[in-house]
Amino acid sequence: MNKPEFPSYQDLLDEEAVSIPEALRSDTRPDIASNVIATDVWTDRGVFEKEVEHLWPKVWQMACRETALQKAGDYLVYDITRYSILLVRTESGELKGFHNSCLHRGRALKSGKGTSRELRCPYHGFCWHLDGRFKEAYCDWEFDEANLAELTLPEVQVTTWGGWVMINLDPEAPPFEEYASVLSEHFQRWTPEERYVSLHVEKKIHCNWKIAMEAFIESYHAIQTHPQILSFTGGDNSQYDVFGDHLSRTITAQGIPNPGQADRYSVQESVEAMTGPGGFEQALQLTGLGADAISSRQAIGAVRKEQFAEFMDPERLATVTDAETMDSILYLVFPNFAPWGGFQSQITYRYRPDGMNADGCIMDIYLLDAYPSDQPRPPDAQTIRLGYEQKYAEADALGLLGALFDQDANNLPEVQKGLMASKTGRVITASYQELRIRHFHETLATYLQAGD
Repeated sequence: MNKPEFPSYQDLLDEEAVSIPEALRSDTRPDIASNVIATDVWTDRGVFEKEVEHLWPKVWQMACRETALQKAGDYLVYDITRYSILLVRTESGELKGFHNSCLHRGRALKSGKGTSRELRCPYHGFCWHLDGRFKEAYCDWEFDEANLAELTLPEVQVTTWGGWVMINLDPEAPPFEEYASVLSEHFQRWTPEERYVSLHVEKKIHCNWKIAMEAFIESYHAIQTHPQILSFTGGDNSQYDVFGDHLSRTITAQGIPNPGQADRYSVQESVEAMTGPGGFEQALQLTGLGADAISSRQAIGAVRKEQFAEFMDPERLATVTDAETMDSILYLVFPNFAPWGGFQSQITYRYRPDGMNADGCIMDIYLLDAYPSDQPRPPDAQTIRLGYEQKYAEADALGLLGALFDQDANNLPEVQKGLMASKTGRVITASYQELRIRHFHETLATYLQAGD
């Protein structure tokens, strides 16, 4: 069947009134072989165990926001499958990460988060300084004194990017900047480090962690799963990019109806689906354009920029494209860290196995919001934790997003069920719209095969 002619995302950028940043003009046009994928990668316990041994100890992962570790003695424990990492802010202000295991009898040194002057094991009292140097043990005459002095806590690599704390358990792993390709270059303009966490929801879902992640690296599902967004989401116009093994991106245009359904919606309907009632008239007043001359993206951009003026200086605001006020600019840093670009509320996702449960995962949703530079940073929101049977809609702070995420969450356990029931033992993927899924699995295979 011949593909219909839709404007590309780059065509939409050509309509902008200001200069387009290079990050958005980048169009890698990846060619990822349309190989079938065996269902084992989501359902086989052996694959999960290979990930535990050969993936999670080798990749860069987001552990928390840097603001969770602000002062000396602040600590936070990050758990992934069987691994537990204790992150600490030392007295000198450095961030350190240690394997969360006492070198005496193995008890976890800390759990959760808090503040402490030292790292003392609650079992027998073995104690370390905040920088991991051995401090003391009760009844130290019971042990070889020289050996005790050498009991330095084993470290992991720790760095920060965009206000996030990133870790890698492998001391030989390449630096995060190298691993993440052009990520820093692209986000230099969008400065997530200058934002605060306005919302953090952590939810458990009955599916393999990769199934949850894959729902957010393609826009193809929106037509069936999210029909309420078709008036303002151009999923068919989406652009998919690959930047090396560890970074990929989807850009989905907002503010226009999906091309396949475009004849069902007026410009005003598309605008007010995003701005709320009265947004179209407000845009006409802001731009001075007539109702027949203004495009839906121009209108939404004008309303959004009026809002951005509360926290953005005029010179910077004058450089903001309409695209950066509304579009879904969603990156994935392999394997499970997914930050959004742009100047609107920046959503960030993270997907983790629920401990050693191969068929359950934890999905984090963060919203990062800007604030005026002459005001103090607002405190980060407290984490809202939802169990397997709870709905996203129960987190009132999500607003209309709650229903949207529930539509995805309702699919995911059924995807797990269907993959386990598959007679063919394989899945197929769309040549363009789902190329990021194939790219992800190509990279995953390199880690698992290296273990073999």
